[in-house]
Amino acid sequence: MGRKSALTEEQWLEVERRHVVEGESINSLAAAFGVNESSIRRRIKPNKAEAPNGDNPLKVLAKEKIRIDAEQKQFAEQLAVLPFAKQQMVSDLARKLTNISEHMGSAAEISAASAHRLSILANQQLQKVDDVNPVRSVEALQSVALLQKMANSSSEIGLNLLRANKEAVEALNKPGGGGPTSIAVTFEE
Repeated sequence: MGRKSALTEEQWLEVERRHVVEGESINSLAAAFGVNESSIRRRIKPNKAEAPNGDNPLKVLAKEKIRIDAEQKQFAEQLAVLPFAKQQMVSDLARKLTNISEHMGSAAEISAASAHRLSILANQQLQKVDDVNPVRSVEALQSVALLQKMANSSSEIGLNLLRANKEAVEALNKPGGGGPTSIAVTFEE
């Protein structure tokens, strides 16, 4: 465990704000707050490779917010020219599409869990098969085939959802794409 910081969390936030927003130099901040420049550098820029182009992650988010705000403004202007009844239709349709998306995501999650459980059951039945003379284990083999077929069928909702969102999945798999892990998902056409 390291030494206790000379500055409070609020002070560190102020240091970062002044550096990122105001553009104040680390040298002047070190002097103003009575801390070492290297302490500020470690705190403000703990990992210089956070953003692909070296930008501060907060600046990257700020740029993204500007882009999204401009799109929202453009959308609001397009919506405003419609009669109220059609504006309501757009809102209702958007709500339904959002609900469908959420429900399909939940269905995919439940289906994947079902496919996993069915595969486990199929594997348990497979353990009952006589490796020397599998013909004696016809009932267990039939159970394996049925359970695996059901597992494959259960996985279709999730697989179809992944296929439908192929570009989003690929973006998550790119370095810096924001995915929780570095799993690569590929699709064969």
